[in-house]
Amino acid sequence: MSAVTEQTEQQEKDGVDADYGRSGFDYGKLLAITVGLSAVAVTLVPILYVVLGGFRTTGQLAENPAGLPDPWVFFKYRDVLTSSIFWHQMLNSIIVAAGTTVGVVLLGTMAAYPIARYNFKFKGVLYVIFTLGLMFPIGVAALPLYLLLRDFGLIGSVWGVIIPQVAFQLPITIIIMRPFLKALPKEVEEAAEMDGLTRVGFFWRILLPLAKPAIITVGVLAFVASWNAYLLPLLVLQGDAAGHTLPLGVQQFQTRYSSDTAAILAYTSLAMLPALAFFTVMERRIVDGLTGAVKG
Repeated sequence: MSAVTEQTEQQEKDGVDADYGRSGFDYGKLLAITVGLSAVAVTLVPILYVVLGGFRTTGQLAENPAGLPDPWVFFKYRDVLTSSIFWHQMLNSIIVAAGTTVGVVLLGTMAAYPIARYNFKFKGVLYVIFTLGLMFPIGVAALPLYLLLRDFGLIGSVWGVIIPQVAFQLPITIIIMRPFLKALPKEVEEAAEMDGLTRVGFFWRILLPLAKPAIITVGVLAFVASWNAYLLPLLVLQGDAAGHTLPLGVQQFQTRYSSDTAAILAYTSLAMLPALAFFTVMERRIVDGLTGAVKG
């Protein structure tokens, strides 16, 4: 009798343990949340520090570097926003980023289209060559690229920045676009041919609209990378500060006003906010495009 009782008690205990395991605390979820919040903090805290630092004076920053503005001052941002050089540099950055984005989207999609949809000799070799371009940083090509741009008379011109940036962005663009274009059903292309569309017509009228998520992804990545580019504009855009882009403007502003930390933070925050806002607004579309590429 006692053996039966002990067995029953053990079963009840096992049942309680099982219920506790099902309803107990999920440590894996806690770890995921902790890691996620830590990543958000590591990302946002420096940005908030830079933005809020522009609303403080240099004296406040020296007295309490981690404090909040007290009182809030606005003249640092006002001085930057009323500077004509800042707006010239903003316009140059917009021109370079927009030109790079258009070139990357058009040329990258055109290059990825035959690699993804057609069979031809050395197709795999060509794709590997584009892939190897990811391992070729712009710093390695700085000297020969400068000499080439000088021979073509592009030093001091925004085209001397746009064209090389398009070339260096093509590998990642093709890698993202290829699986997305490859995943599009063959039946769509066959139906278009039956309706009298040529391959060029299919590309412009059907394929590009269907590939919109991937195009948005590569476009946003190209825009942000171009906006933050420093080395290539430094090599090419020589001369007056009004002809430079914002990353160069930030460096020059830091050199000129090295003792005014608050003004440097205000200038830096205004220089990074457009790209940051653009990336934040388009973030979901980037995820959709990359998801489609992975599935393809």
